[in-house]
Amino acid sequence: MAQKRKPQRSGKTREQDGIPVLNPNTAGLDIGANEIYAAVPIDRDLEPVKCFGTFTAELNALAAWLHQCQIEAVAMEATGVYWIPVFQVLEASGLQVCLVNPRYFQNVPGRRTDVSDCQWLQRLHSAGLLRGSFRPPQEVCALRSLTRHRDNLIQMASKHILHMQKALDQMNVQLHHVLSDITGLSGLAIIDAILGGERNPQTLARLRDGRVKASEETIIQALTGDYRPEHIFTLKQSVTAYRNCQKLISGCDREIEKRLKEFECRVDQDAKPLAPPKIRRKKLFNNEPAFDLRSHLYRIFGVDLG
Repeated sequence: MAQKRKPQRSGKTREQDGIPVLNPNTAGLDIGANEIYAAVPIDRDLEPVKCFGTFTAELNALAAWLHQCQIEAVAMEATGVYWIPVFQVLEASGLQVCLVNPRYFQNVPGRRTDVSDCQWLQRLHSAGLLRGSFRPPQEVCALRSLTRHRDNLIQMASKHILHMQKALDQMNVQLHHVLSDITGLSGLAIIDAILGGERNPQTLARLRDGRVKASEETIIQALTGDYRPEHIFTLKQSVTAYRNCQKLISGCDREIEKRLKEFECRVDQDAKPLAPPKIRRKKLFNNEPAFDLRSHLYRIFGVDLG
């Protein structure tokens, strides 16, 4: 059996297929939903390209194999969300991970299969031709995941509002024509009364807040509708789903505030307190966090971003 070649040190420079190699201690990964193809230099292993699964045990085996091949840096393509667990496992094992934007990598010709993809990544990264995408610190990544999840919850809640409005329209209850927000105090009070069995438009109109600009007569006309049981049922489920989303958003706000408290302070708030807001509001805007976000940002960044 031929003797295995000794890995070359990263300080030297050589050429491979006409491409100058600045750092031979690199690997390339092609990541899919079920399989990961990894390529290392041909002098590191008898099988320089291997396929691994996506289970955690397989990811740990991938990291161990890369260390066995004396790999220092790994390049991978940002594919959906499949790269996230691979990135985290390899980074935790001490490897330098370069996340490549597919927009730059796809312009490189000569790729045909998953094997050739990972080999191209390895060769280009060894030549220093790949630029990694920005990856913030872990605490910022955690906060970003929570805020994105909160945005998804808000979008889900907005869909349930549309379902509520559709059910009201089908009953010809034109509540949204006299109220700017059917999920406000007046809107939900009237909807809850409708779901409770109230059908008298005069009684429903008295539930409005005194700040509503529409007259009582107009509201009575808007609340005179054809209350069908099937539409009442869909309205009830839509209201329940909307309120459930609001509970989830409140829980998400508590978790976000908890994460913000873990950030390092950059200003002494006792010596340099935050100035009071120029405009004092009695209530929060729609979808605004339920905690004092302005104070947390001032403590973290040292400047008033409000």
